[in-house]
Amino acid sequence: MLILIFLIAGLIVGSFLNVLVYRIHTAEELIFDRSKCPHCKKQIRWYDNIPVVSFVILKFRCRDCQKKISWQYPIVEIFTGVIFALVGWKFFVLIDTASWFPTAYYLFMASSLITILVYDFLYLEIPGSVLWVSIFLAVIFGLYLDGTSLLKLENNTVNLLDTITYPGILSATTAFVFFFSLSFFSKEKWMGMGDAYLVILLGLILGWPEILLALFLAFFLGAVYGIIMLAMKKKKMKSQVPFAPFLVLGTLIALLFYLPIINWYFSLFITY
Repeated sequence: MLILIFLIAGLIVGSFLNVLVYRIHTAEELIFDRSKCPHCKKQIRWYDNIPVVSFVILKFRCRDCQKKISWQYPIVEIFTGVIFALVGWKFFVLIDTASWFPTAYYLFMASSLITILVYDFLYLEIPGSVLWVSIFLAVIFGLYLDGTSLLKLENNTVNLLDTITYPGILSATTAFVFFFSLSFFSKEKWMGMGDAYLVILLGLILGWPEILLALFLAFFLGAVYGIIMLAMKKKKMKSQVPFAPFLVLGTLIALLFYLPIINWYFSLFITY
C-alpha cells in the first residue's frame, strides 16, 4: 500500500517535472501559470492533466488543436513514479520517524536528477538553477545528519569515515577532478564542463565508494547507447551526445541497488 502511495506521488511529481523542464527552457513563470498546450497555447483543463491517464484518454493529442502530445510526458511520469516507489521501498519505514526526513531528501534529489536528465537530453544543457540548489541542499543534509549523529554520542567524537559529509566531499572532489580534466584538456570535446559540475552533486548524494559504481554504469550505458545510435545510423562518430542522462541513471541505480550489484559482482569470483 505504501509503495502504491509513493508510485502515485511520483506520477504527480513527474507531471510537474515535465512542466518545470519546459518552463525553465522558456523562462516562464514556474508556479502560478496554468499548464498550456505548447502548440495552441490554450490552457489545459484539470481533467486533461491527470498523469498518464489523460494521455491515454486523449489518444495522445491535445483536446483543442489535435496536435500530438509528446511521449516525453507519460514516460517521465511513469519513470518518476517508479523511482519514487523504489526510494520509498528502500528508505521509508512508517513506524521509524527517523527515516522520514532522509526519504524526503532522496525523493527531492531524485526529482532534481530526473529534471536534469530530461533537460540535458532535450536541450544538451544542464539547468544551473536546479543543479546548484540541489548541491546546496545536499551539503546541508549531510551536515545536519552528521550533527545529529554527533549529538547522540556520549563523548562527542565520530570517525570521519562514518559520517555522510566526508565521503560525500571525497567522492565529489574525485569525480569533479576527473571530469574537469576530461573537459579541460579536450576543450569540451570529450566531456562538457556542465557534467563536471553535475558529478559534484552525484558525489555528495552517493558518497564513497558508491560514486565509482555510478560512474562505471554511466560510461557503460553511454557506450551502449552510442553503439545503438551508430548502428541505427541516427548518430555519427562526431555527433554530440548528452552524457548527464547516463550519469543520472548510473547514480539512481547505485543509490538503490549498490549492495546487490556489488555482492553479485564479487560472487562471480567465488569458487566452490
